[in-house]
Amino acid sequence: MIELQARLKRPHFELDVALQLTHRVTALFGPSGSGKSTLLAVIAGIIKPDSGRVVVNGECLFDSAQHINQPIYQRKVGLVFQDGRLFPHLNVAHNLAYALNFMPAAQQQFELGQITELLEIGHLLKQLPHQLSGGEKQRVALGRALLSSPRLLMLDEPLASLDDRLKSQILPFLKRVADEISIPMLYI
Repeated sequence: MIELQARLKRPHFELDVALQLTHRVTALFGPSGSGKSTLLAVIAGIIKPDSGRVVVNGECLFDSAQHINQPIYQRKVGLVFQDGRLFPHLNVAHNLAYALNFMPAAQQQFELGQITELLEIGHLLKQLPHQLSGGEKQRVALGRALLSSPRLLMLDEPLASLDDRLKSQILPFLKRVADEISIPMLYI
């Protein structure tokens, strides 16, 4: 479950939201510029709202009234952006392995080989991000997010640059993750 109350005011934009999401998979939609990606960034801790509260699975990640603001790395939130946002100086193998650095082996829900096979990125492991296509970058970013064993997986149009064949392979896997591992997902 996700409980969110957030207010964020910027010069040309204001976000004022109160949500209680009880479904494992929730799709957010709306016009461009309406704050969908900003909402994900607030939950992840990338953007600090002016006021509010963020609770995921009963754990308070942010509460302005109680001065709680968990750092990003402690929130255990997997976030995949439209553009992948890979570390440019690390090859694919190291971008994927980066997620494993913060998780004891006993708590890892996925293995590297399982993810590379599913997303068809095994042949890319030695490549740097600038050598990848847009779809390849997205698959690596999705793999890294899953390897972090998140308590919440947020997807900001991560499949937009993938072909239909790969979308049809990845979407059932995401559903299985949500069903079997009970990872709540927010999908834009």
